[in-house]
Amino acid sequence: MVKTDSNPDGTPIAVFDGFREALAANRAQFFLDVASGPFYGFNRDGAKISDGVVRNWWRQGMMGGANAHYEGIKAFSETDQTEDLKAITVPTLVLQGDDDQIVPYKDASLLQAKLLPNATLKVYEGFPHGMLTTHADVINPDLLAFVRA
Repeated sequence: MVKTDSNPDGTPIAVFDGFREALAANRAQFFLDVASGPFYGFNRDGAKISDGVVRNWWRQGMMGGANAHYEGIKAFSETDQTEDLKAITVPTLVLQGDDDQIVPYKDASLLQAKLLPNATLKVYEGFPHGMLTTHADVINPDLLAFVRA
């Protein structure tokens, strides 16, 4: 995901450094801020914030290890998975919302679908990163259709 010479459209490392700084400074607040804002798209105009969803995400985050979270940011942002994706030959469903503020879809699902030899890509207009929770009524039937196909 990070911007490099081989990934010029990636996200600048400063963004991930900011995540790490916020996590290290106040992990509990980090998990509240991310969930109540960009993760579920609750920071968008007209969005209806679900306190239960935010609290559940916070609960899940606080159950994990602080160092694992810190190092996880490096792993998900800086690990080049290009060759791994090319090696996956089973049918693979790639889903993402085009309003994902956490992982830009153009540098994620669109690229993944090109690298996976047997991919089915579905991009959902206006859906956030946490779309499996906020739009389960749409996503779950698509998941079932893919599994049953």
